[in-house]
Amino acid sequence: MNLLAVSINHKTAPVKLRETLYLSENEVRELIEKVKREYFTQGLLISTCNRTEIYGIPDSKAITHLHLQRLITESKNSVNTTAENFQTFISRDSLNHLFSVITGIDSMLIGDNQIFKQVKDSIHIADEMHFTGFLMRHVFDSAIRVGKRAISETKISEGAVTVSYAAVQLIEKIFSNLGKKSALVIGTGETGEIAAKHLADKGIAKLTVTNRTTKKAKLLANKLNCSLLLFEEFKDHLHKYDIIFCATSSEDILIRKQDIETAMKKRGYAPMVLMDIAVPRDIDPESKEIDYVFYHDIDSLNIIVEQNVAKRRDEIPKVKKIIEEELDSFFEWYNSLQSAPTIKNLRDHFDAIRAEEVEKNINKFSADDREKLEIVTKRIINKILHAPTVELKKVNDSGTGAEDAATKIGIIRSLFGIDKAKSDIKE
Repeated sequence: MNLLAVSINHKTAPVKLRETLYLSENEVRELIEKVKREYFTQGLLISTCNRTEIYGIPDSKAITHLHLQRLITESKNSVNTTAENFQTFISRDSLNHLFSVITGIDSMLIGDNQIFKQVKDSIHIADEMHFTGFLMRHVFDSAIRVGKRAISETKISEGAVTVSYAAVQLIEKIFSNLGKKSALVIGTGETGEIAAKHLADKGIAKLTVTNRTTKKAKLLANKLNCSLLLFEEFKDHLHKYDIIFCATSSEDILIRKQDIETAMKKRGYAPMVLMDIAVPRDIDPESKEIDYVFYHDIDSLNIIVEQNVAKRRDEIPKVKKIIEEELDSFFEWYNSLQSAPTIKNLRDHFDAIRAEEVEKNINKFSADDREKLEIVTKRIINKILHAPTVELKKVNDSGTGAEDAATKIGIIRSLFGIDKAKSDIKE
């Protein structure tokens, strides 16, 4: 199968280059239109913060990986790349790479559970753009099936592998019902924003954000539809929150042990969780000595992350086994799209129908006529299948491209229901 694939990703390019080559949805759609005009009519284009990839079945043998590399590079102005920035794949290797991507074992964060949705969204765009031919439709179906199997049959996506998410998962273990709890996130940079989003996704009852720069805090508050607290005032409100999440870039301690002691007295010593993932730390680590205070810093959270990463690594062989099974299944189907196996399958299919009908009606014929019935019905089948058989033989002998031939044969198989014939007949 002449499926070409080119990828520029976190293994081959620095973050600055990956960011430059990232394509928005509109840019993806524009590039697909260009690809359809010049290179191939069915394929897939994936672009995330960590990878930009093109898959496709070329319209001619003249089209190579170099054309696809040039497409990616020229999608943005003034971008310098080298051959080392790209990974290239063909046939089974292309499929293996796509399956590795959708299962998350090729991600920067092993088992990244966002990539499954991102690939599905890319497939949806390909469908909308009529970039999905007969063969690529089967590629897409197989990829989605692999992704679902990896999620349901392995633990590749279980356990937090980022400090922010590890903190939120730990909070869930301390407070079983976040729907009755309140949280204050101090610092609305990337880490703080991710933490706030995780808390919102987990259904926290009340979420408040604050930041030294009020404008940034307002933007996040509007984005998450949560409350905003002025940075100068947050210490006066610490007692109102069950969870304090710190992620600022301050060089000094922001919250002293005395501040927490004062807040706990006002709370009547109701439990409070302190999550300090700032470097250097925002909260005085001595605060953990206060009764009913659960304190964690980035070091303790990193231990959890490392344990979870190790567990996910242990799941990679299981995912690879699923990938191999699905690759074998796909190419078993693809190899059936040849004239010889299809002729045999077609004849077997029609003969099974003939034999079933003969068996149903055999008692209506005398013993002398039963042999004649077999001969006559077989002749009928042979005459019906003569023209299709001749045409199928012509497909591979005509010089038509292999993918074209496979598509035509695939249509015949679908038309006659060959691939599901056995189960249909039993029913």
